Amino acid sequence: MQRRPPPGSIPDAPGVYIFRDADGRVLYVGKAKSLRKRTANYFARDLGPRTRTMVTAADDLEWIVTDNEVGALMLEFTLVQKHQPRFNIRLRDDKSFPYLAITRSQEWPRVMVIRGKRRKGVQYFGPYAHAYAIRQTRDLLLRTFPIRSCTDQKFRSHESLGRPCLLFHIERCSGPCVGEIDRPTYEQHIDGFASFLEGNGDEVITELEIEMKTAAGKLEYERAARVRDQMAAVTKAMARQELVTQKKDSFDLIAVEEDDLEAALIVLSVKRGRVTGTRAMVIDKVEDVTTAQLIGIMIGQLYGSDNVPREVLVQELPDNLDLWTEWLRSRRDGPVTIRVPQRGAKRRLMETARANAGEEFGRHRLKRSTDHNARARALRNLQEQLDLPQSPLRIEAYDISTIQGRDTVGSMVVFEDAMPKKSEYRRFKIKRISGQDDFAAMEEMLDRRFAAYMVDRELPVDQRGKFSYPPSLIVIDGGLGQLGRAVKVLAKFELDIPVVGLAKRLEEVFVPGTSTPIIIPRGQEALYLMQRVRDEAHRFAVTYHRTLRGKRMVDSILDSVPGIGPGRKRSLLRKFGSLKKLRAAELTELAEVVPGGVALDLYEVLQSGPDVSSREAGV
Repeated sequence: MQRRPPPGSIPDAPGVYIFRDADGRVLYVGKAKSLRKRTANYFARDLGPRTRTMVTAADDLEWIVTDNEVGALMLEFTLVQKHQPRFNIRLRDDKSFPYLAITRSQEWPRVMVIRGKRRKGVQYFGPYAHAYAIRQTRDLLLRTFPIRSCTDQKFRSHESLGRPCLLFHIERCSGPCVGEIDRPTYEQHIDGFASFLEGNGDEVITELEIEMKTAAGKLEYERAARVRDQMAAVTKAMARQELVTQKKDSFDLIAVEEDDLEAALIVLSVKRGRVTGTRAMVIDKVEDVTTAQLIGIMIGQLYGSDNVPREVLVQELPDNLDLWTEWLRSRRDGPVTIRVPQRGAKRRLMETARANAGEEFGRHRLKRSTDHNARARALRNLQEQLDLPQSPLRIEAYDISTIQGRDTVGSMVVFEDAMPKKSEYRRFKIKRISGQDDFAAMEEMLDRRFAAYMVDRELPVDQRGKFSYPPSLIVIDGGLGQLGRAVKVLAKFELDIPVVGLAKRLEEVFVPGTSTPIIIPRGQEALYLMQRVRDEAHRFAVTYHRTLRGKRMVDSILDSVPGIGPGRKRSLLRKFGSLKKLRAAELTELAEVVPGGVALDLYEVLQSGPDVSSREAGV
């Protein structure tokens, strides 16, 4: 680290400290009871290898003082989620697990499978390991609680048409779009659906059994038979929720299997004795931590943005147990216990979960043994083949896609540590040239990218945009012509960044200053990496080009049909998305979006036009 602040300038108070690199990127965020004492540890001589790597890469150290340790913990979680620091342990797949959700804030709530960030007014259940499993549970429950599962657009469409969809006719929806159910009864279905997912399946079956017997007592045998079938569906759905404790306990259980580099994590959510959610994930241990420290970090990651259970069972108590307990209590606004199960069903469940974590880790280790080594070899090999000053940890690749100069677009893909980082991919619509000129298009794209970088790097870190960090290597899809334009742009901005061109014909690698290409031998890891980077840039560019070309063709066709204005055009695009799907649509499907006469005119235009699907496939 180049600029170590004087120890006396660091406050002896709780807070959060932040290591940044020379470009202002956040490398690591940590919390401390005493910032002065904690940060001093990073400048000792006996640092672990990963900690030493982080400190060496850092250029600056900042800190934020908080009122207490709990406040520091909350701020640390917020900053880690915002900046995703490279040297912080964090859940890779925290936002990819599917939930079953009910949109409580809507006039007629719907049930849906959902991923990603939590939304206000939505009640979540899960998470679950597989989306297909919760879809099966949802479909079973809809037989008993027929609430809508359609999209808002489909709901509005059938509401305007005045007739329900197929789900109503097969008794999987109660038809709120056409007034077939009143609000109180619909709310009862919603509450029953939610009650089951909260673990109250036995109570739901008891209520249905009472309803069935009451109907039979009134000689309403058809109704009694329907309720009987509903009971069977709920019973089948309950069979999918494994019973793990005879007592109706609710808790989360966390089990870990690890080595020095990574850890496998199993999280079971138990509601009223039944497993209602499960997650399995693998974590990079980019920090030197003990099992107790790792469990504490995982508690912070898991419950920073999720519902906090009343009890959390762990295989080993985390360090700073009182701090973590107080933090969970503040998030739950109620009592929380963290403990190690000692006996009985919970102890057996912990052993089972640890065995599952071991199996998950074993499967991952088989992949990792080749994956990690291959990536490391590829980067070293590429550095040697291209005589680069340092390992190309961040590679940016660029490509152009066009047909006869129309809808010309460019793509920028990013690989970090030889893995694609899709959140930093960028697309460019070429604006400054007309006609087909791939060289000029490449120059425009690079000029815009690095002009933005030159502006961003002068701004405070928190105000920087999407082009804040320079690559270690630039790969241009093309030969000497495209490479020359890239060199011109870098010279314009006085940037010293290695750049190469990769030609498709013989996989020749061109470097500035010579017309003789480098031929990387077949079978080399460096060649495979270069091909993968180049192909990804090409795929991303072609995908964007097809999207623009398809939109232009759809606009052209829709504009030719009388009665289709901007509003109806948007509705059709939201419904079908592409020209291929529009042409495949039936007349009745088009009539669900636009009036019958307009739908007929559109259908005739679509069926009489040439089929472009084969041409799209060959772009």
